[in-house]
Amino acid sequence: MSSEKTLRICKNGHRYYKSSDCPTCPICESDKKPKGGFLALLAAPARRALENNGIKTLKQLSQYSEKEILSLHGMGPSSIPKLRAVLKAEGLQFKK
Repeated sequence: MSSEKTLRICKNGHRYYKSSDCPTCPICESDKKPKGGFLALLAAPARRALENNGIKTLKQLSQYSEKEILSLHGMGPSSIPKLRAVLKAEGLQFKK
């Protein structure tokens, strides 16, 4: 069962089709993706979940437990091993 895609135009004039009610323009989102750092390792919804909650550094991320991070809208369980690994590489970990 597939949903019908509708044409949308973002505030920047990009034309794209989406079947969900998500308002995010995939073209704008692609332009915003960091080129480096731990946020570049994540899918867009997970990255936005952290950014929207003011988590932009590993030090900030280490102030949260895995459970707290997983509770953020857009964060999925596949992101936790990636985040755990980059924290460990910097000598940090999730809050216990």
